Amino acid sequence: MSDRIKLTDMSRPDRRPIIHLDNKELMPLPAPLESPDKDHAWAALSEKAMSSVECGLDDTCALNIPQPKTKEEEEALVRKFLSGLDKLFQKENNWTFLQPLLLTMEHCAKCQTCSEACHIYEASGNNELYRPTFRSEIMRRLYFKHVKHGGLLSALEHGDVQINWPLVARLAELAYRCNLCRRCAQTCPIGCDNGLVAHELRKLFSQEMGINAKECHDNGSVLQLKVGSSTGMSSLVVKDNIEFIDEDMTEKTGVKVETPWDVEGADVLLIHNAGEIMAWPENPGAFAVILNAAGITWTLSSELAGYDSINYGLWYDDAQFARVAIKHAEAAKKLKVKKIVLGECGHAHKALSVIADRVLTGDLNIPRESSMTLLRDIVMSDRIKLDPSRNDFPVTLHDPCNMVRLMGVVEPQREVVRKICPKFREMEPHGVDNYCCGGGSGFAIMSGNNFQDWRFHVSGRKKMEQVLNAFADCLDPSINKYICAPCSNCKGQFRDMLAYYNMWEKHHILYGGLVELIVNAMADVKPGFIDWEWH
Repeated sequence: MSDRIKLTDMSRPDRRPIIHLDNKELMPLPAPLESPDKDHAWAALSEKAMSSVECGLDDTCALNIPQPKTKEEEEALVRKFLSGLDKLFQKENNWTFLQPLLLTMEHCAKCQTCSEACHIYEASGNNELYRPTFRSEIMRRLYFKHVKHGGLLSALEHGDVQINWPLVARLAELAYRCNLCRRCAQTCPIGCDNGLVAHELRKLFSQEMGINAKECHDNGSVLQLKVGSSTGMSSLVVKDNIEFIDEDMTEKTGVKVETPWDVEGADVLLIHNAGEIMAWPENPGAFAVILNAAGITWTLSSELAGYDSINYGLWYDDAQFARVAIKHAEAAKKLKVKKIVLGECGHAHKALSVIADRVLTGDLNIPRESSMTLLRDIVMSDRIKLDPSRNDFPVTLHDPCNMVRLMGVVEPQREVVRKICPKFREMEPHGVDNYCCGGGSGFAIMSGNNFQDWRFHVSGRKKMEQVLNAFADCLDPSINKYICAPCSNCKGQFRDMLAYYNMWEKHHILYGGLVELIVNAMADVKPGFIDWEWH
């Protein structure tokens, strides 16, 4: 590794990256990727990117922040940043997350317990830049100096850092080198939350400076609020797609499949991640098969945003988050359903089931449930006939961070998998200690410049290790293997990462959701719902 970097390097006035990552320095992977020369070379940033946007952090660029043309522009941007920093610590501007943010600023013991828990820090070869406390310590010094207006004694006690535009630009990028998985917060002995610091920085940059990941904002929450879905699909397009999915599922399963729309008074309003409808149509199709077979009255909604559970604001902007959450609740209220059930999307679970409690009050406080518990109840009560021998292949279970660590939904999906998959094996560690897929907090949809390389080499590296270890005894390509990932965002990361390392062609490692496994095991449907040959 290059010379150990210091916090003060963030203020370095030139625009050169302050670290360089090399495959040889990264955490080693197990077989068959145990040698660095078996790994992909990093794609270099283009000359255009280097000359037009801020790329001064590491070997990649996620945000495409335009380089200011004058010193005056730089100074104006720094003032905006400091204004936003001040608002983060005002109750009227940040009543939702002020208390845990203050705890983290005021009481971190710098014990580095969080570093040992961070998959990104470990995967990078313990590079100082990716230590969870690195960005938090920058933030802490700015807090004591510019928010609490500490003088020389404060600088001596807490440390100093020079505020300039290069530091601000690097800090914006560094906020997007964290998956917000909160493994660091879970392990902190005093409850500091360095993942929250990354989230609050993202919020500052988005709300005060208009700096955010285009994939999450322009092509995400803005599009969802305008059209109804972050995929750009209107309700009419979604209905057409669902009709096609119903026909396809009827043919595949031999069971008549019909998806109900806008049914008033239904027991369940099911909300999917709309990405499933486009990328993994067998997932919403499988939900329809299961709910119909179980005799549950359910419906989809054609209201604006009511058919897309995505809420990207969760990752970067509280205002955008609240706007989307209210749309979800309004769709349920209009249909007078008994409860909302969230499909296989981890961040949608956390957004609508936990964080939305802060904004959904009164008649918008509609009961919300994870599909994991509903599916567990259906399977374990024998409401559908199951033949586990149809799932007679190695299966491992990935735990979506937002569902497991941040909500505590750990056992329901395991009860199902244990019952229907005779060759189930756990990843280690698993449950609340499991590692992020590497696509969390928006990364799975972010592939600008060469960010995808960073996503696979660094943020997804620990998960790749877990997958290879889980299937270490059956990597032979003659054996089909299945990663059960009940989250659309995680599936996007697995899709891209497994393709990057050619894991399907070389080792027949497939990924998919939980409902696909259930339908594959249903005795009343045609055998072979999971189509190994197609993949």
